[in-house]
Amino acid sequence: MLPGSFFIVPTALSFKTLLLAGLMCGAGVIVSGCTGDRMQTPPFYTDLANTSDKVDAATAAQMISQYRVNNGLPPVVPDAQLSAIAQTQADAMAAAGSVRASLAPNLQLATRMTSIGEPKTAASENVSAGYRTFAEAFSGWRESPKHNDVLLMKDATRLGIATAYSATAKHKVFWSLVVAGNKPAANTGAGL
Repeated sequence: MLPGSFFIVPTALSFKTLLLAGLMCGAGVIVSGCTGDRMQTPPFYTDLANTSDKVDAATAAQMISQYRVNNGLPPVVPDAQLSAIAQTQADAMAAAGSVRASLAPNLQLATRMTSIGEPKTAASENVSAGYRTFAEAFSGWRESPKHNDVLLMKDATRLGIATAYSATAKHKVFWSLVVAGNKPAANTGAGL
């Protein structure tokens, strides 16, 4: 010990008091941990088998972009118009209770791309059903050669993604992922 310092040896009573105080503090921490904010589920694990939750497009774009970059391709960004036409597809499939609804002429990707003013933009789509979380859908798409081709579309720079829920359908959650190239340049009429 250093000169001038001292060491207190607790008596039996003070040791019990310290032990009790320590246990009470520990219990307080445990109780406050139970009543405080719980850790939130990451968006890619959110169970979408209900009417209130939707897939998080920013999280989807981030995960798909990382996968694309790992495969030597450029990242993609969320696009509201692509998400809107993806939502149209997902809603139609959920209403019909079947992915086959995506085959209707008015739901063809070319028709929906034309509806947003992009009839000549390179685009591709994944439709699926049954995956309850984005993590499940993403994993399933990577394992399916045709779905994986959409994830790794060479010219893709944007994506739209949507889900729709049907309580009465066998597969419950219906998915649409639209990937597309750059938006066409707006024709401003200059040089005419």
